[in-house]
Amino acid sequence: MRARLAAFLTFLLLAGCGALPAETPLEPTATPRATTSQDPDGTDTPEEFARDIKSAQQVAEEYWAQVFEQQGQRFQPVREVFPYEREGEVSCGRDPLPRNNAAYCSAGDFIAYDVNWAFGVFRQIGDAFIYYLLGHEYAHGIQQRLGIQKEFTIQQELQADCMAGAFIGDSARGRALTLDSGDTDELASGLESVGDDPGQPWFAEGSHGTADQRINAFANGYQDSLKVCDL
Repeated sequence: MRARLAAFLTFLLLAGCGALPAETPLEPTATPRATTSQDPDGTDTPEEFARDIKSAQQVAEEYWAQVFEQQGQRFQPVREVFPYEREGEVSCGRDPLPRNNAAYCSAGDFIAYDVNWAFGVFRQIGDAFIYYLLGHEYAHGIQQRLGIQKEFTIQQELQADCMAGAFIGDSARGRALTLDSGDTDELASGLESVGDDPGQPWFAEGSHGTADQRINAFANGYQDSLKVCDL
């Protein structure tokens, strides 16, 4: 499976998420708690993390604006992307967002992420994770705009993985993103953490797909763009 990833993917799927109902969110201004870095180039500092989050958001907005324009449609960016630190600090409807998570909240039209969890994975894996994280969550926002509501959660999630792959692949081919040679190797170490636990029913609420299913969905979008994502 590691060899398949190296052959097909530049970025790896890692985060789980969902599209939830919403109410007015809190708007924390959290920054990662870590303040020191082992990297003399500063590529895993809180400042670098914040810049990558902002850059990923900007690239996603530009990508989807172009896609909508090509279809003769008006694009409205996701209203807000912001961090949180504590479980329950941000709610989506009546559901508090847990720690170690990121989510797109549909009615509130925002993306929120546990800043300390995301920063920890950023330091462990690299900045490629941030572009996948934002790409996948932004895909849920696009699903909302297009009125896409699948029968099962797993269908919604695998489509978002495909769309995230298309976003990253198309952006790299269009030179909006530059892929470093070590990205695949960095992300391959997280492969075992991807996908639902063994025995998770595919039809259960909250299922995202097995590691193989998620990798294949992402790889399909990365290689062949949105035409294979069943939009």
